[in-house]
Amino acid sequence: MAIASFMVPLGSPAPDFTLPAIDGGTVSLNDLSDAPALLVMFLSNHCPYVRRVEETLGRVIAGYQDKGLAAVAICSNDVDNYPDDGPGHLREQAERARFTFPYLVDESQEVARAYRAVCTPDFFLYDRDRRLAYRGEFDGARPRNEVPSDGASLSAAIDRVLAGEPVPEPHTPSLGCGIKWKPGNDPS
Repeated sequence: MAIASFMVPLGSPAPDFTLPAIDGGTVSLNDLSDAPALLVMFLSNHCPYVRRVEETLGRVIAGYQDKGLAAVAICSNDVDNYPDDGPGHLREQAERARFTFPYLVDESQEVARAYRAVCTPDFFLYDRDRRLAYRGEFDGARPRNEVPSDGASLSAAIDRVLAGEPVPEPHTPSLGCGIKWKPGNDPS
């Protein structure tokens, strides 16, 4: 069953995090403080909604990194019950989709809860001051439609944020698989 992203209020500050990366080391919000725009994405390897757009996502984000976009992906799923979202499989996904951004693991699920992420994919785009400027879909592609994945919705938002402009509403919520919460962690 598909779940729509929770529409966190625009202007909300980016919650702090420090998480392990799938390729070693850690990445924190502070490490990304110099970029004029920050994209925090909640992804997973097993979700068909993520799989539908992952290659385009890798290409689109790579094209913006030279323009000043900092990006991180976070997997917050319960890997005990969803082993396809374990670090080894996330590495395979990053290679398959040619991700050029850090892929982080939120084992405690505290970061997903702080961001109020509820689905994969779930996108949070912040401006230079780390205030939420866009939350919504990547594009109109879904597992059961023929809409080409081009990243149009997110790209338009990134263009505006990099230009120092607000992203006009309405923002179409992202749609995807619900985050696989560990027992007792489900925020609902």
